[in-house]
Amino acid sequence: MLKNKHDAMAIIFANSYDNEVPSLVNERLMASIPFAGRYRLIDFTLSSLVECGIDNVSIIVKKNYRSLLRHLGSGRPWDLVRKNGGLNIVPPYAEKGIKVYNGRVEAVASIVEFLKSSKEQYVFMCDSNIALNFDFADMIRAHQESGADVTIAYKNEPIPYGFMNLQMTQTTDLYYTFDLDGNKITQINTNSKEYGPQNLSMNLYLIEREKLIAQIERAYAQGHVFYERDVLAPMLGTDKICGYEFKGYSARITDMVSYFDENMKLLNPENLNALFDGFNVYTTVRDDNPARYCTGSKVANSLIADGCVIEGEVDNCVLFRGVHVGKGTRIKNSIVMQDTDIAGNCDIEYCIMDKEVTVASGKSIRGDKTFPVFVPAYKKIL
Repeated sequence: MLKNKHDAMAIIFANSYDNEVPSLVNERLMASIPFAGRYRLIDFTLSSLVECGIDNVSIIVKKNYRSLLRHLGSGRPWDLVRKNGGLNIVPPYAEKGIKVYNGRVEAVASIVEFLKSSKEQYVFMCDSNIALNFDFADMIRAHQESGADVTIAYKNEPIPYGFMNLQMTQTTDLYYTFDLDGNKITQINTNSKEYGPQNLSMNLYLIEREKLIAQIERAYAQGHVFYERDVLAPMLGTDKICGYEFKGYSARITDMVSYFDENMKLLNPENLNALFDGFNVYTTVRDDNPARYCTGSKVANSLIADGCVIEGEVDNCVLFRGVHVGKGTRIKNSIVMQDTDIAGNCDIEYCIMDKEVTVASGKSIRGDKTFPVFVPAYKKIL
């Protein structure tokens, strides 16, 4: 890991956009959704932070966080076991002032006392629905050079289909686009429906710690909920809010189809290399055997994690750790999560199988590219 320590801490919101993938977060939260064969979504942001010398990281959780606690443990894989700083997971009701939050203002308000006791000059605030390799140190440099009060990372890309079709009742899942004059943000647009490339917020902010504390205390006292809409947008005329354009590869999860598509994109070596180009990505180590390909098996254009046993045919798939594919089984264009057991002579296509699913011999499961079939965790198809 890099040795250059930066005067910054980070807050990660682990339940961001849970409502958009309800099937995947039935027993977990967005941050711990499996991605890219052996990782969780939070691994990418967490690894980039520690590689940039940011080792004081608080993760605010809301619900369904047991799987995240089990995955992160003490934070050792990310070198976050420290006397000062390190990994700090904040569940609701952990202290008198910490409750289940609605928006980012309420979430940060619950740890204001912790922020006051911290020593770092800057605070990053990040969501957990994007897998990316991000240079936080360069964003600090850009923030200092611009003299901004707040810097927000964005990417110039079309608004994802999942965002464009948000139900208006889902008020916790807002998204934002920006109008820019140079690198200065002049307008913040909430839930825009514009087509074509937009300056789409990555919900990744950089601000001085003391300024954040003052903002949150004032906003919380006034009953505000959402940081960009209720706090930053009214500041545009008086404070300097700048954008930081991210030009690297990112995988943003906004619905089940995007989860399927973003995993499938990684079967293209160019995309896979782009995602892992830059900083190392760390995850929890699972001591297991290498993947085993039995006599007669066939595998093409697939990501196969350690611990898998392949006896049948696998084509254009992402298989997580410990998956078994039985003899005579043909699985194509699918995502299969850890420790799933698929018996022989099955036919599976366009499917997302959650962890520890059992599929009996001779079963056929078929979805479509635009509507992959989802099989919940621990389901037995007999």
